[in-house]
Amino acid sequence: MKDRRIAMWSGPRNISTAMMRAFENRSDCMVSDEPLYAHYLSETGIDHPGRDEIIADGETDWRRVVAALGGPIPDGKTLWYQKHMCHHLTASMTRNWIEALDNVLLIRDPAAVVVSYRKARNEVSLDEIGLPQQAALFAQLADHLGRPPLVIDAEEFLSAPQAQLQRLCAELQIPFEARMLHWPAGPRDSDGIWAPHWYAAVWRSTGFEPPRPCDPQAMASLDDNSRRVVDAAEPIYRSLHAHRLQS
Repeated sequence: MKDRRIAMWSGPRNISTAMMRAFENRSDCMVSDEPLYAHYLSETGIDHPGRDEIIADGETDWRRVVAALGGPIPDGKTLWYQKHMCHHLTASMTRNWIEALDNVLLIRDPAAVVVSYRKARNEVSLDEIGLPQQAALFAQLADHLGRPPLVIDAEEFLSAPQAQLQRLCAELQIPFEARMLHWPAGPRDSDGIWAPHWYAAVWRSTGFEPPRPCDPQAMASLDDNSRRVVDAAEPIYRSLHAHRLQS
């Protein structure tokens, strides 16, 4: 099989890290965890947990990051899973390089995203949860491909992870491996330096867990700004959801 680079584009508080675990557990795959994060923090000035450490540890020049992501796959692997956050695509970046990758969009109900996100940060905005950027990326890829790109809905995926993974692998034209469904608990060397702030649940996990609907009480407790973000994100999410992969 020829070398392949799979870019999974998500917003925060999704199953993107669990998906990274699944691909890293393959026999043929290496992974990269949010390689544009340092650039995003440096350019936007936004204050995330561990901001200074992330910038010091990472590469802030997106051009160098992109060049590396398109280079040889390390460690003799034939598959490179690249976990990306859509909001890391800043205004200064060109985006034609994305079209050389095998791209998948990972979406989640914005109410659940915002409720989860507010547990780690006091404020939230529509741009921070990445849906406008995800919609723009969808349009770009649809124009490039002449068809909609692959879209995975997190809740539906977690309802049938094996069937969804089998369908995803078939669409990507790579062999499915059953070992993608389970992985050892704990941190990995591939985890970003920010992992202690965000990955506690994944570190405890050994596989995909059943979907958990958004807690109505948690939703009711959101402040007005958070509710406005959910309301603005909902139609964007629905437009992407219409193209989701179905097993």
